[in-house]
Amino acid sequence: MRQVVLDTETTGLEVRQGHRLIEIACIEMVERRLTGRHYQTYLNPDRAIDEGARRVTGIEDEFLLDKPRFADVAEEFLAFVDGAELVIHNASFDIGFLDAELARLDGGAGRGRLCDRCSVLDTLALARERYPGQRNSLDALCKRLGVDNSRRDLHGGLIDAQLLAEVYLSMTSGQAALELAFDGAAEQHDSVAAAPMVLHARPRVLRAAADELVRHEQRLDALDKSAGGKCVWRQLG
Repeated sequence: MRQVVLDTETTGLEVRQGHRLIEIACIEMVERRLTGRHYQTYLNPDRAIDEGARRVTGIEDEFLLDKPRFADVAEEFLAFVDGAELVIHNASFDIGFLDAELARLDGGAGRGRLCDRCSVLDTLALARERYPGQRNSLDALCKRLGVDNSRRDLHGGLIDAQLLAEVYLSMTSGQAALELAFDGAAEQHDSVAAAPMVLHARPRVLRAAADELVRHEQRLDALDKSAGGKCVWRQLG
């Protein structure tokens, strides 16, 4: 199964107010393993970035002036994601912006919707199902699942896609640390990272604290009493 973990950055939060994409980042997984192939590009949105988006991303208007427009990279982007399952956190946001860009192509004739080419897995919906009533932002999930997000001083498409890949694998299979080697590749499209990726599959061992052991024994005593003998846990022990 081919999956593409995708993240975007935008000029603002509301696509209906004409906000545009300023970055697309994708990393590829096949059979739940990172292949090293990725696609990343900055985009000239032909409009100013909102102050809030500028603070979050660290991207300035001047930086984007010489970058391609979405129409210039659409074929390359679509070729990378075509037929894959897209793994996206809060997918409706990113898909909304991507569909709006696709609709502008070919003089407004458009290229259809992204879901016509790809299936979509929303990790925010998955996290809300796994952890109801808890915070399920990407940062909150990194903390909960032990994913190192110390490099995420600012939101950036490629680093967020890397972190999301690790969060997704951890949520769905318990796989822990991934060594993701994409440093220095922000401008490189569909490339192979220089360093090999290593999957550390050894599970993390959490040992009970002394007070937890005491409460456990008290609970077993209560079970012994109600059963009129040794409970199954002590029989197994």
